[in-house]
Amino acid sequence: MKTPAANVPSTVIPGMRYRDCVAAIEWLCTALGFEKNAVYMNADGVRVDHAQLTFGNGMIMLGSAQNETPYTPYAATPQEIGGRETRSVALVVSDCDAVYALAKAAGAEMVFDLEEKFYGGKGFTCRDPEGYLWHVGTYNPWVKM
Repeated sequence: MKTPAANVPSTVIPGMRYRDCVAAIEWLCTALGFEKNAVYMNADGVRVDHAQLTFGNGMIMLGSAQNETPYTPYAATPQEIGGRETRSVALVVSDCDAVYALAKAAGAEMVFDLEEKFYGGKGFTCRDPEGYLWHVGTYNPWVKM
């Protein structure tokens, strides 16, 4: 039985926690082309309680790692687990070369450099300043080859 919500542009929305969430939001917008949908700061205006960034019809949710919530014991940033990731996010773009140039200019660490992929399209994988992995490419997984 399928149970996704109706009339919602994206029914899968990754979430992540950043030590400096304000800086992460700015980096993601500058380097990868995300747009701020909503940013809710805590009462003293220092931490991000909740943020939503959009990318086309996709969205990610972010929050400051310092927020103590019932979710805190279940989440870790890459720095807390030796720079490793337990999930990753893929961005489908129309101009991979342009996004690659933006990410490089913003200081992204290239884990896998820009290349043609054997399964189609072009892509690269980079780390953001806090170590999260981002796969960026032109491959459209919705189109079967």
